[in-house]
Amino acid sequence: MKDFTKELNFKTSRSSGAGGQNVNKVETSVTVLWNVSESEFFNDDQKDLIQNKLKNRINAEGFLFLTVSESRTQLMNKNKAIEKILEIVDKALFIPKKRVATKPSKAQKQKRLDTKKKLSDKKENRRFKF
Repeated sequence: MKDFTKELNFKTSRSSGAGGQNVNKVETSVTVLWNVSESEFFNDDQKDLIQNKLKNRINAEGFLFLTVSESRTQLMNKNKAIEKILEIVDKALFIPKKRVATKPSKAQKQKRLDTKKKLSDKKENRRFKF
């Protein structure tokens, strides 16, 4: 995971929720902004991958943004925001392995048929015969 925290910009605002009177006077909510297209830490392919996978989080100007207001302190919210944005970008860069289609072996097919036959015989033996 690349640490691109130097490219992050932070904005603060008053958050809603718990905090009592503190909510009305202290800006504890933190919004992280990161310009994906101007990043120096990622190559063009990685930038395209990030923009495609996170297109619902990237605005029209090309900024990836995330707002955190979970904690009552600005510093904790800032740390959580950094942690979350690094995690989101890391997940976006993950490329899953291609699935290779396989067929069941002869032994597996025979085992399945034998199991079906045993179950069929068991149920057949339960029936009353004249």
